[in-house]
Amino acid sequence: MPPTRARAIPVIFILFVALFLSACSLGSSSSSATTPAPTTAATTAPTTAATATVSATTAPASATAATAATAVPSSAATVGTSATGSATAVGASTTANANANATPATNLISAPVTASGQPLSVAAINQKVRPAVVQITNNQKVQGRFGQSNGIAVPAGVGTGFIFDKRGYILTNDHVVEGANSLTVATTDSKTYDGKIVGTYAQGDLAVVQINGNGDLPTVALGDSSKLQVGDPVVAIGNALALAGGPTVTSGVVSALGRVAQEPASGSSGGGSNSAGGPFLVDLIQTDAAINPGNSGGPLLNAAGEVVGINTLGAGEAEPGVQAEGIGFAISINSAKPVADALIAGQPVPRPFVGITTGSLNPQQDAQLGLPANAGVGIASVQSGSPADKAGLQANDIIIKFDGQAVQGEEGFVGFLLKHKPGDTVTFTVLRNKQQQDIKVTLGQAPTS
Repeated sequence: MPPTRARAIPVIFILFVALFLSACSLGSSSSSATTPAPTTAATTAPTTAATATVSATTAPASATAATAATAVPSSAATVGTSATGSATAVGASTTANANANATPATNLISAPVTASGQPLSVAAINQKVRPAVVQITNNQKVQGRFGQSNGIAVPAGVGTGFIFDKRGYILTNDHVVEGANSLTVATTDSKTYDGKIVGTYAQGDLAVVQINGNGDLPTVALGDSSKLQVGDPVVAIGNALALAGGPTVTSGVVSALGRVAQEPASGSSGGGSNSAGGPFLVDLIQTDAAINPGNSGGPLLNAAGEVVGINTLGAGEAEPGVQAEGIGFAISINSAKPVADALIAGQPVPRPFVGITTGSLNPQQDAQLGLPANAGVGIASVQSGSPADKAGLQANDIIIKFDGQAVQGEEGFVGFLLKHKPGDTVTFTVLRNKQQQDIKVTLGQAPTS
């Protein structure tokens, strides 16, 4: 069940929704009292939005027009590939990692939040958090008739973010700001600001944006996602469908913890399984709180009104024509905290690197090797000079265990890998020519370019 990004919703669709709602309003006022009002356009997720479901499509990397999200492939995918780690100002090309004046890490948001008390109602959570939730408009330059930019940046998509520091730092998804020439950030009190991209981390789909509010900005507290339990109540707030009037509030429960999911490839055209797919995200919170187009980057909140996740993905079709419902995913805040700290400090985001390209085995291959279904992951290639190469891993090796734990396909392998940090030594149990052996690998730091 491939997920899709619940990402920025294109502005042209916003205008369509507004016109449609206006027409519905006129029609209702002129009809008899017994005539039911038509349903709103919110029930038809556009093909230009990256929605919380696969059938309501995924937007491309540029946050312009979106196309249908593709199924998660079983084809080869690079493991331990480079993270962007770029900390570019909007429209700039230099990265914060190359900034000689980068500030030292301050652990700005890594300190645990200890605020607690009686559980709040959904209404109370909304009142507490809503002022710190922002709408982020991704502005991009228009392509002319012959593919040339005319220099004018126009709104291309809308997403969500939340202010977590008085200095104007905002946490959101990378795919909300991807491809932007400029950002417009709007708060719920109708103020607008120019947003600057402090840093992005595409491999984890996270970004930090900053606005200048002269130190007078509302903020939201960050919670501890490790304290969540399945069944806990949660609230999602975001600019669903970019509807006028401010953020949308939905509620539900924590459906599962520790999920692993692969994002759709940027610009994927949908409908097939040939796309290489996007990065794998780990330690995801699954929830049944409704997550719609435009929710990307918005907060998932616990009963104390603290952020425990960043709404990012929605589930897709269980099978062609059968849409999954009530399944959304949020990046846990405990995973996001060290990334945000590194981006703000202009430092590389710690990410383990092996240097292999992998692919999940099909049922026939598993049977031939005497393995259970979906067991193991095959090595398609080994990067020269990488940790894998130095350890002696080879193409066509089958990794069946990671530190003694059975590997269940690519998602399982990446889930194990990303629990570690650069410098850790791990043990891969591999099948080579049907012979089993253990190989120790010292993980490296993923390249940032």
